[in-house]
Amino acid sequence: MTVRVGVVKLGNLGTSRYIDLILDERADRDIYTRVVGTGTKLGEPDAEEAATKILDFKPQLAIVISPNGALPGPTKAREMIKAAGVPTIMISDAPAAKVKDDLKAKGFGFFIIKCDSMIGARRQFLDPTEMVLFNADLQKVLADTGVVRLLQKELDRVVAEIASGATPNLPQIVVDSNKALAESGYKNPYARAKAFAAFAAAEKVGDIDVLGCFVQKEMEQYVITVASAHELLRAAAMLCDEAREIEKSGDSVYRTPHAGDGKVLSKSTLVSKPE
Repeated sequence: MTVRVGVVKLGNLGTSRYIDLILDERADRDIYTRVVGTGTKLGEPDAEEAATKILDFKPQLAIVISPNGALPGPTKAREMIKAAGVPTIMISDAPAAKVKDDLKAKGFGFFIIKCDSMIGARRQFLDPTEMVLFNADLQKVLADTGVVRLLQKELDRVVAEIASGATPNLPQIVVDSNKALAESGYKNPYARAKAFAAFAAAEKVGDIDVLGCFVQKEMEQYVITVASAHELLRAAAMLCDEAREIEKSGDSVYRTPHAGDGKVLSKSTLVSKPE
């Protein structure tokens, strides 16, 4: 059974760039996805329009991904979709933790990714080039610390449950360093240590950018603050590179590709077939 997955992207997280792609990395899986995005905007009118369009797709599973899932726009989108009878999962960042209990009570699935941190959005610092570089570094952290594989594992499980005709058990996970690293597949302890440090650094980036964007008022202060957050994320990405290179040197990089029927295969040596 081919499962239809609808994705609503409101605003941008690091995870937003690839959330639909990790379900079908070779474009040969028995899954059908549709994405409706609102660019950088995540207000209620944008969210309502996007939710309406994704429902036209008749999804069997919906993912609503945005910064700060507690805001009115993301809340509107997920509640509209769930009200239509579609199992709905929210993906968001640390500020969404404030609605975690409400999400549980209402039967939503969620991933709250603590290291998917806010960007340094001060006009005197942030331009399109800096924005892309920040997101490139952030995606490396999300991939190399195990966050991507955790998302893959849980979303694959939900899709399989829907395909079998069962009522899906939606994940409700706050993704911290321990949960992420458990899925990273690192065998070398030094690689694992570097990945742990990278996650912790990326998580701290959000705190620093909140300080620079919302608390500090003097330009001479807040520009340095947000620049320092971006430098810290760059250092985290470099740690991730080092961790993966350690695993390469031992020919132990863990891979989990999809088979055409959606089954997750695995391998941990380069010149071998996944099973």
